[in-house]
Amino acid sequence: MEINVVITGSAGEGIQSIGAVFAEAVASCGYAVFTWQEFESRIRGGQSRFALRIGEAAVNSPLEGADILLALNPGAEDRYRPLLNPGGVVLSGQDSGPESITVPFRKVAKEVFGDVLYANTVAAGALAGVLGLDPDVMKAILARRFSDKGREVVDKNQQAAEMGWSLADASCRERCPWSLSPRSERFMLVAGNDTLPVAAAYAGCHFIAAYPMSPSTAIITALSDHAQDWSIFAEQAEDEIAAINLAIGASYAGARAMTATSGGGFALMTEGVSLAGMTETPVVIVLAQRPGPATGLPTRTAQGDLLFAVHGGHGDFPKMVLAPSDPRDLFHKTVRAFNLADKYQIPVILMTDQFLAESQFSFADLDIRPSAPEFHLADPSTVPAPYRRYALTDTGVSPRLRPGAGTHLVTADSDEHDEEGHITEDLKGVAARMVEKRLRKARALQNEVAPPEFHNVEEAALVLVGWGSSRGAILEALDLLAADGLKAGMVHFTEVWPLPEVRFPPDKQYWVVESNAAGQLARLLAGEYGLPFRNHVLRYDGLPLTAEYIRRRIHDSKNANTQA
Repeated sequence: MEINVVITGSAGEGIQSIGAVFAEAVASCGYAVFTWQEFESRIRGGQSRFALRIGEAAVNSPLEGADILLALNPGAEDRYRPLLNPGGVVLSGQDSGPESITVPFRKVAKEVFGDVLYANTVAAGALAGVLGLDPDVMKAILARRFSDKGREVVDKNQQAAEMGWSLADASCRERCPWSLSPRSERFMLVAGNDTLPVAAAYAGCHFIAAYPMSPSTAIITALSDHAQDWSIFAEQAEDEIAAINLAIGASYAGARAMTATSGGGFALMTEGVSLAGMTETPVVIVLAQRPGPATGLPTRTAQGDLLFAVHGGHGDFPKMVLAPSDPRDLFHKTVRAFNLADKYQIPVILMTDQFLAESQFSFADLDIRPSAPEFHLADPSTVPAPYRRYALTDTGVSPRLRPGAGTHLVTADSDEHDEEGHITEDLKGVAARMVEKRLRKARALQNEVAPPEFHNVEEAALVLVGWGSSRGAILEALDLLAADGLKAGMVHFTEVWPLPEVRFPPDKQYWVVESNAAGQLARLLAGEYGLPFRNHVLRYDGLPLTAEYIRRRIHDSKNANTQA
């Protein structure tokens, strides 16, 4: 059993509220739910969608069609009706054809409950009726959601949902084949922006400074909300330049520190990235991607900042770039980012995107058992005097003390410096050795990098190569291609810089799959491995990669080559 529900409407009509309530209700009945959304960058108006993929097993990737299309206004119905699958139904406020189930949400809300604000609750109840979901489940969810608004609000919302359910149920009899009867299975429903702040707190982060920029804003919001519980100092900086420099300052003082932004903000931060590289100060930078350049499509998704992250910052210095694939991986990678930043005294960039940050994934077992936080500050009692902050070592890693820890003088300098941290112009001596010292860390760091995931590669004739949040869509695409008679495999990177030693089996047809227009991973792999990619599946319209999109593009390309 699998059902794809698409809720559509204008900003301000409450499609996110309906989607969130409904996802919670379905999950509470023992079904796996994957949700994603696309919305316009405006407070009101436009047309947006909230999609829910419901099944008995967790498949955390988006579908394109709709079995049920809930349209909150005629414009939304016109725009998204082409998504309707054969046999699907349109649930809307007006009769628009044989597929239509009509429930006048706004009219019922205004005439029965005295306020159109209840229209989306009527719609949520109607959707539950179409899917054969017990109305008491919806009422329980609503009671929890509105408990702080008083009994009257709870009662009215429960009544509105029940009325919507009844109206839809009456229209659905003998037409709607779905019935979400309760199951004993249980799934956890989480988004990337849910797990990242928790992971940061678990990792020992005590400081975040950021300037709000979607889709990263929820990170500082969550850490601010739990600042006292988690002993985190959260500062909304005046801009991204201040944010990263505050984080570097906090880290220099001994606190685990991070900042979070999107591509435009990261552009402002890049001098700070270099500062962290020169001063060898650990810092974690969350780069939540959205389409660019400039403001681009600020509420949509993309993987367009890979090369920017890898090359962001001037001069030669080591850094690490991680690109988690889902919220569970994001939890692990966040802890890893703090550990490695601390161990190698480097900036670590943690790449998410709007799709990973805001989509909700289902897990039967979230299995959050990350490696424990590791701290690498030196013990001042064992550090020889005079303290040399930038001592030349075989690994390039020098003992790091925080100011005030013991009697040692702790220095930092953005100019080239000697081992004690004082400015130097010794071009033939210490200046070159300091460059070499920093690069020795890069070589040691490369040995820590996790290899990419190889899936069915040996048996495959065609191999899809991707990174980050595209893993779910690529894995599902392998099944679709297998059904078409193509043996396909996957190589997937979640640690993208420095790149690990990898052997790509010969005699395979490699296709790079990315959400950007230039094939940035392909360029990176060609430069590092000498592996040319002649086949690409690239998506850059602000929507996430889907298995259907990948399959379609591969077949289209093969057909075009055959005709040529």
